[in-house]
Amino acid sequence: MDYHRNYRPCPTFFVEEDYGMESRIRQERQAKQEHDKQMARERQYVMADELSNLTSEQLRDDVLSHMLEMDNQTLPDVESIDIQTEIQWFMRPYLLDFLIEAHTAFQLLPSTLFLAINLLDRYCSKRVVYKRHYQLVGCAALLIAAKYNDKKDRVPTIKELKSMCCSLYDDDMFTQMEWHVLQTLGWSIGHPTVDAFLQHAVLDDAYDPEVEHMALYILEIALFHRDFVAKLSSELARAALALSRCILNRPQPRHTHWSSQYDSMTLVALSQQLHQPSTVVARKYASAHYSRVSKVMEHFLNRQASLATYARCTPPVETPIESKPYNGEIGLATPQKSQQLTAIPHGYLTPPITPDNEALVHAHAQMANHDMTRGIPSVHHGCSPSPAPSAEMQYMNSEAYQQQQEAMYMAQQAALQQFPMAPTHMGMGQTYQGGM
Repeated sequence: MDYHRNYRPCPTFFVEEDYGMESRIRQERQAKQEHDKQMARERQYVMADELSNLTSEQLRDDVLSHMLEMDNQTLPDVESIDIQTEIQWFMRPYLLDFLIEAHTAFQLLPSTLFLAINLLDRYCSKRVVYKRHYQLVGCAALLIAAKYNDKKDRVPTIKELKSMCCSLYDDDMFTQMEWHVLQTLGWSIGHPTVDAFLQHAVLDDAYDPEVEHMALYILEIALFHRDFVAKLSSELARAALALSRCILNRPQPRHTHWSSQYDSMTLVALSQQLHQPSTVVARKYASAHYSRVSKVMEHFLNRQASLATYARCTPPVETPIESKPYNGEIGLATPQKSQQLTAIPHGYLTPPITPDNEALVHAHAQMANHDMTRGIPSVHHGCSPSPAPSAEMQYMNSEAYQQQQEAMYMAQQAALQQFPMAPTHMGMGQTYQGGM
């Protein structure tokens, strides 16, 4: 009885159990709320993508027309660059190699590089640039393009640009040049780059990274040449895309597609500049990130060169001229072989060739004198390598011609038996061509 009277249950056991159950319920409720939020966010993303695609399809023509208009307005003037007093076109590859290496080091977007080159050329079209400031203008153009296109954490700092230029310029010079470029261009930075037109051209096609990387590789090669500075970005993008499809053996789009309306002259001009690309650009596009398109291009050019060499070394195939049979009319027709001659089992022996030897000629003369003293008519003991019938027997019938040939051959054999020095064997590879 005392035991039951003094027994008191411990309240902590039941409290802890209730607390653990409530904690699990609370965690499950929070997990469900997070899951619902995630699903709602995914639905919003899907709806936003659908609305964006619908809007882009409706406004695609308007966007393209605006890009084409801006492309014409922001085009550099090559003739103005030609009259620069200090900077020359041979300096351009050195500056572009530096800007491409800086662009790759900072991992900037492809459009940033093309925009920076456009700003550089537009500034050089309007201002006199000294040779010692040429690199500074390029760095300022790259800085402006990065601020306009890329994320804030990717934009290079003035200290980093100064370090890449080996402290050739002070910090204030970068700031002043940046402001001067913007003021010269009227703060008009926007320019539809070639990669923007390239993305528009492949919008309706299946994603093919190798084709896009090859087109970008061709477009970066075009940056180094004066002939493409004044070309519209839309023309360059379409021509480079068509050329990359040819190199990679991809099908071309239909004629109704916008990308199929490329300029053939621009395509040919681009193809002529692919043989000697910049080392920096070739090394950049040899990486797996760009599908190693520079190696693919090198193999393609080597294969084309070998095919061209083989075509030059191989003689053209001449079409044989079919000879018509002779019908008996007098003219310039060549007499053909008769069927009776071809029916002979072994044909006629090849007549021996007269050796070119003075002693043999002297022996021929002695034999002729000996024949005359004996009353035997003189016979010509030698024959030409390719004896031909005389003019009066050129158009005789086959039987008479065969009989005369047999008589001539028997006379030659009888004469040669009296002169042991003359060869009586058939020469290797010699054929009888007289009338046969």
